[in-house]
Amino acid sequence: MSSGPTRASVVAAARESIARGSKSFAAASQLFDAATRERAWLLYAWCRECDDLADGQVLGHDAAPVADPAARLARIRALTGQALAGEWTGDPAFDALRIVAKETRMPHRFAHDLVEGFALDAKGWMPRSEADLLRYCYHVAGAVGCMMAVVMGVSPDDEATLDRACDLGLAFQLANIARDIEADDRIGRCYLPVEWLVEMDIPPGQHMKPPFRPRLVVIARWLGEMAEDYGASARRGTPALGFRSAWAVLAAAGIYGDIAREVVTRGAHAWDHRARTSGWQKAGWIAAAAGQAALRRALYPPKPRPEGLWTRPRD
Repeated sequence: MSSGPTRASVVAAARESIARGSKSFAAASQLFDAATRERAWLLYAWCRECDDLADGQVLGHDAAPVADPAARLARIRALTGQALAGEWTGDPAFDALRIVAKETRMPHRFAHDLVEGFALDAKGWMPRSEADLLRYCYHVAGAVGCMMAVVMGVSPDDEATLDRACDLGLAFQLANIARDIEADDRIGRCYLPVEWLVEMDIPPGQHMKPPFRPRLVVIARWLGEMAEDYGASARRGTPALGFRSAWAVLAAAGIYGDIAREVVTRGAHAWDHRARTSGWQKAGWIAAAAGQAALRRALYPPKPRPEGLWTRPRD
């Protein structure tokens, strides 16, 4: 296509996408300065559309098995490649990627890494080990953390800060996995490492059966603890950000951290209904994060990233 939509129209569509698809991220995005906020919406719109296409859902809700996963993945690859090549696609979400990638010098490898996460789901992949789990979390969320860091002004060459941004994505995805164990099982997916299930003596495909609920609670606690560890590491990257970006990141970390903590706190009732943060909790974290952001250099002084944490691929 030789000409495309106006930037304003694509931004408006992206804003609608985040408002309907994620109240948590919509709330956190309001803390950015105007330019960063719009670019965050643009990136979110593309991520949301890819996720919806891959999972047969609408704005992150009502995921269902799809009959044509390979065709959907091919569409995601084709439109993503077209957008990254600087071409208009005719799809507002992929045009959003075109705009934000061009405006931020975003490394294309991060977008391709996210698409590879959808490829894993398309072939019914399941992690065997904890390292496999974290590699998957990188592809579907850590890579997004890296892209968001670039949107917030982090240099694509600042590997140390990108590692911390990746850690935030890992923390979010680990919380998602803990929260959605039952929902994923309903569509035939399981992101619990086989080695964990073997350790807890849970037969494959039986983890949601009532007799195994106490053991599943232990696994959910492991996921929650991992989410806390990666979230703590992510906070150490905030001194590299401007105040408003640090404020948004710290608010999002608190809001999403509450989801993982809620799952752990509920124990055997964790999946009776979907864990979420209330409006009051969001407001509380937004207020608390303002103080944390103002004091970020004192609260999070330079410190090596813990050696035990998984490290993202560099190329």
